[in-house]
Amino acid sequence: MTVSTPAKAAALPFVDGIFPAGCPSRTVLDHVTSKWGVLLLVALSEGPQRWSELRRRAEGISEKMLAQTLKTLEADGFVRRDAQPVIPPRVDYSLTGRGEELSALMLPLVAWVAEHAEAIVNRPVSS
Repeated sequence: MTVSTPAKAAALPFVDGIFPAGCPSRTVLDHVTSKWGVLLLVALSEGPQRWSELRRRAEGISEKMLAQTLKTLEADGFVRRDAQPVIPPRVDYSLTGRGEELSALMLPLVAWVAEHAEAIVNRPVSS
């Protein structure tokens, strides 16, 4: 009789790189997984949008937080800011190639959360 042992899971290539406090991936994770970062990336995955459109889509975001989050995502290379030299000023925001790649990875997670959120939030509390 041969007894097999369960196969050991392969070590993930990033495991050691995300846990140290000073790791750059922690900074990027903070930016892209913040509540507003996720919502803005998802909104922009639908195409270019203006400031006012993004503000309406992400209900509850303050002007300060919208500006800060867009600036951070732009600095990280996920969002492109396109200012038109017209009066009144027009600024469009869109995803860069890197932002499109990231949002494609995030959309299934966000869809899962949307599908299960009500059941999770309303689940009975165990005693």
